[in-house]
Amino acid sequence: MAATVYLLSALTSLACTVLLWRAHRASGIRLLLWSCYFFGGLTLENIFLILDMLVFPQHDLKSTRILIALSSWTVLLLGLI
Repeated sequence: MAATVYLLSALTSLACTVLLWRAHRASGIRLLLWSCYFFGGLTLENIFLILDMLVFPQHDLKSTRILIALSSWTVLLLGLI
């Protein structure tokens, strides 16, 4: 059950990334680009979550996931400023 939730979270973040990228290419609004980068980072974080919890449970990738999430939030914050 947990694997399904992790996978759906990653796919949802990926879908948001793709949709925001397409919207940015059509309109050229920069906030859409920053949001695209944010959701791309969340996609990467969710992939690392799957790797951490399911593929390599003996290794701790929590610090990597937190660093990716912090970077993503920083990008979104800079885009909003």
